[in-house]
Amino acid sequence: MSDKSMIICRCEEVTYEELIETAEKHKCSARELKLRTRAGMGYCGGRTCRNMVESIPRQYLPNKEQLGLVTLKYQPPIRPVHFGDLGGDET
Repeated sequence: MSDKSMIICRCEEVTYEELIETAEKHKCSARELKLRTRAGMGYCGGRTCRNMVESIPRQYLPNKEQLGLVTLKYQPPIRPVHFGDLGGDET
């Protein structure tokens, strides 16, 4: 298994190679890289791959000042909660 076939985003099964190719082709920011590949948009909300997705565009973005303009949003996974659990049952 080569380094390029290593899966970076386990939730969306995005490989390192896909991230590199997309960043090279589109010269995109981290946010655009996320939107184009779906890396960081899976069940975990980017907890495992966010740092890697943010670091890759630094190598390929021609205008380095754009890097800090938009950062990736971190959103922890959310589970549904029943209203009865919130207010308690009074039966």
